[in-house]
Amino acid sequence: MFVTQVDIVIVNWNSHAYLRACVAALDRSTIAEALHVVVVDNASTDGSIDGLTATRVQLEVVRNQDNRGFAVACNQGAGRGSAPFVLFLNPDVSVRPDTIEQAVRFLAEPDNAKVGAVGVKLTDEDGGVQRCCARAPTLATLILHTLFLDRLLPALAPPHFLVEWDHGDTRAVDQVMGAFLMIRRDVLDRVGGMDERFFLYYEDVDLCLAVRNAGFGVVHFAGAQAVHAGGGTTKAVKDRRLFHHAISRMDYASKHYGRAAAAVLMACILVFELPIRALHASIARSPEEGRSVLRAAAMIGRGVWVRMGATRARGGAMKRN
Repeated sequence: MFVTQVDIVIVNWNSHAYLRACVAALDRSTIAEALHVVVVDNASTDGSIDGLTATRVQLEVVRNQDNRGFAVACNQGAGRGSAPFVLFLNPDVSVRPDTIEQAVRFLAEPDNAKVGAVGVKLTDEDGGVQRCCARAPTLATLILHTLFLDRLLPALAPPHFLVEWDHGDTRAVDQVMGAFLMIRRDVLDRVGGMDERFFLYYEDVDLCLAVRNAGFGVVHFAGAQAVHAGGGTTKAVKDRRLFHHAISRMDYASKHYGRAAAAVLMACILVFELPIRALHASIARSPEEGRSVLRAAAMIGRGVWVRMGATRARGGAMKRN
């Protein structure tokens, strides 16, 4: 039997049923005895890690006293192991028995030595293929997407996800989704792990870009599959989800294109994107949905204001010194 050690990092936040199904699926893996599963719990309140057990995989649970964010928890979990491959896995993903083995076999092939990270074909619970690969964002696409031009004029502003492709073949891509992202440990160490400025969202976008900048490929591997429920527990907190998505886009723009670019992007999000989202949600769904978007806008505005204040304070301290 083909056996290679794999460290699997699952970041959990109030994912009780999903988490148990995820671990149970890993326990049925063809190489379960070679899997070290680290569940990093970000201060869940639903008892999702209480009594969590496994029979065949080596299971370790790390309890954080507060929600440290996804990237921090991923690095925390990866640091608990030393296997040559690290798999970042969302708790709302259930693998097939051969999923992990097939992904590791792919990376272990000599012809794939320059593949640094791999994702697998993700389906929904009804078997429909999810679009789980994406283009690396440019400053132009980040801004144009706030105007919804990826939907109105996709030739001008291509969508972030590769929606025009059925994901039926194995190919190199800019990014695979962090719901299932397997990476070589030496590559993860080389790029310094996930960037911890990203609390939630865009950490996988940034990581895949770092892998490619380091000279390695990112590949969608169609020879293995897993079921991804999608959204997980963030479905219930739409305002916070929108808040973190906007802030992470701003952080990504700031990191790769500068603070001025990030300011322009955030202005477009607040002036164009969120008002349009709120109006559409109110009309197409419910007034409460619209209010949820407006709450997110207020949260984003406060978050940006706090950051500006912190930046001014640091600048003043540097001048005094």
